[in-house]
Amino acid sequence: MTALCLLKLLRQATRKENRFTRSLCGAILAETPQRRILSEPSLVVPDSTKPPVLGATNPFCTAVKSGADPKRKAAFGSVGRRIPYRILHVINENGESLGNMHRAEALKLMDQHNLKLVLLRESAEPPVYRLMTGKQIHEEQLRRAEKKKASAKAGRGPQVRKELSFSSSIARNDLETKTKQIAQWIEKKYHVKVTVRQAKDSAADMFTVFDQILKTVSEKATYLSKPKVIKEGVSTCVLRHMSEKELKAQQKLEKQKLENSIPVARKDENEAPKSSELNQ
Repeated sequence: MTALCLLKLLRQATRKENRFTRSLCGAILAETPQRRILSEPSLVVPDSTKPPVLGATNPFCTAVKSGADPKRKAAFGSVGRRIPYRILHVINENGESLGNMHRAEALKLMDQHNLKLVLLRESAEPPVYRLMTGKQIHEEQLRRAEKKKASAKAGRGPQVRKELSFSSSIARNDLETKTKQIAQWIEKKYHVKVTVRQAKDSAADMFTVFDQILKTVSEKATYLSKPKVIKEGVSTCVLRHMSEKELKAQQKLEKQKLENSIPVARKDENEAPKSSELNQ
């Protein structure tokens, strides 16, 4: 009987202890979100032999804390007085090397000549800086921008290509029509591949046909790929639109030819009366 009473009392004590534990844990879990500021609650186990302890830890992150990208290339321009290196290799505004010097001496030269210091090669040992005028920096920035623009344009992919194919015995009217079509494509800056097949029982020179086409569109076009035989009886070439630089050079050449031909014509006019006088 006594044993039963003791067992009953032990069960009641165990129940009260369980209720107290549940209420305590509930209070802690209810207060934890309010106390949490930035991090999530997690179990921290400092020692495997000890029970887990409820606490807060900082989240793990591999991102670079600073906003600057270390691989980002600085823009071309004046560095002002922000020089992290003690010894520099300095080039003057005329492109002449002044040798290695202390940064204080380089800054002194910059102030004396009212110039700006520009970083050219940071990877060199020591780093290379150049003294430049504001105009020189501006011109160099424009040059680099044009180069970058041209590189981006070249990297867009292959130029659109148009193709024409016909026989070497093509009629004159048909050749003129095809040449007009080529001129329209060249005007749109397409690459035009022209293929000529040697007709049977025809002695026509396929390369002569290419020359006739190029002569007609010579104001804007030139060979991207010169005429060549790709297989027996078949020749091909690729025409392209000339660049602005090529167009200016061609216009300059034509102007020179015109100027050189004018004195010859005037000389012939002056010599004509003399020959007539001799006949009299």
